[in-house]
Amino acid sequence: MKLLLLIRHAKSSWKDTRLDDHDRTLNKRGEHDAPFMATVLKKKHITTDLIISSTATRALLTAKIFAKELGYKKDHIIQDKGLYLAELEELIEIVKQLPDKNSVVCLFGHNPGITSFTNFLCNAGIDNVPTCGICAISFPFDSWQEVASGNGKLDFFEFPKLYFKDAED
Repeated sequence: MKLLLLIRHAKSSWKDTRLDDHDRTLNKRGEHDAPFMATVLKKKHITTDLIISSTATRALLTAKIFAKELGYKKDHIIQDKGLYLAELEELIEIVKQLPDKNSVVCLFGHNPGITSFTNFLCNAGIDNVPTCGICAISFPFDSWQEVASGNGKLDFFEFPKLYFKDAED
């Protein structure tokens, strides 16, 4: 059994227009939502064997916040440039290369890739995974190489607006 947690980075700041997209940090809401959503996972008694994050500042900061809440060592987070604005093909390749010793893996990335990948894996019909959204997809086998279109099951889809009605994407 494998569990893949696809997590979109928390809300980012557009305040400093001189920053490259890759270097944008979290805004106030992102700094609030990330630890809250990490505690949602913690309350579900989910721990992770591996965290992989896009190298984008906003994704990596989100991953570090989740790592802290989940008791995962921040210096063990793998940074993967391929996750930055990754499309379906790149995401599939990343997952298929995961070590089978890891049963629960968190990938921190960006849209539209996170939404497309979720729908590809489990036919979820999700229009948009909002910022700091979490899609938990389980697979009934022991090798990540078996991951393919439609063979995952969406266990849950959590996002801040479920808890904070005034939250926006």
